[in-house]
Amino acid sequence: MADHNTFGKLGEQKAVEFLKASGYEIRALNYRWSNAEVDIIAAKGNVLAIVEVKSRKMGFFKEISEVISAKKIKLLTMAANHFVEESDDDFEVRFDVITVIQKGEKFEIEHFENAFYHF
Repeated sequence: MADHNTFGKLGEQKAVEFLKASGYEIRALNYRWSNAEVDIIAAKGNVLAIVEVKSRKMGFFKEISEVISAKKIKLLTMAANHFVEESDDDFEVRFDVITVIQKGEKFEIEHFENAFYHF
């Protein structure tokens, strides 16, 4: 596995730990449907968070809204819709982004709720 893939998986693991510590129940990891993949699907109360994780070894140079393309948003929306239909639960769906930035041996994690809208 390439270095960036390994680091991406580590970032996802850190994001899962962060979500669990924040009271979320992890419903799915790397959920795939058609051509789409959702990094993390987590629930807290009546909210289902569709979470895209972005990991970097340095800070982000773009606004978080520019990090995820319109095509990626469309794919995430389709996969989220499929997951909700399969689960038969009544959730309010929210699209979040978690950034994981490695600074030396430490990780800086930031959770952006409602990071983008699907319409």
